[in-house]
Amino acid sequence: MVKHILTAAMAGMLIVSGCQFGGSKPDDASITQQNVGTVNPYLWRATLDTFENMPLDSADAVGGIVNYDWKSFADSPDERIKATVYILDTRLRADGVKVSVFRQTNMDGTWTDAPVDEETAIQLENKILQRARTLKASQIG
Repeated sequence: MVKHILTAAMAGMLIVSGCQFGGSKPDDASITQQNVGTVNPYLWRATLDTFENMPLDSADAVGGIVNYDWKSFADSPDERIKATVYILDTRLRADGVKVSVFRQTNMDGTWTDAPVDEETAIQLENKILQRARTLKASQIG
């Protein structure tokens, strides 16, 4: 009986010591699997930088969603905008960010939805991507 317990204990120690001192290195698939639910840090920082003048409503770094609250500007007080940014990838890619812009106008004290030029969201996405590339380049060299 004691012999079986000692054998099991020795086998357990060998297994544990093998895990501590080497073992196999993770492959790309396991690294990618660990990053599920995370976003590209350059896109994240670039989003916050690009919309720094907008009031932040909520931010989910794991899900990659940043919501900005309504903001009016001094030159057009009867108009307000808000935005939501979706970071869609862990890699810095052109299709890794999506911006949705919302606009309202004030008609007799009531805010009503108004159309937004589609080009606005595209220009904001490009600005985020440009800032993300600049941040990455400053880290590399």
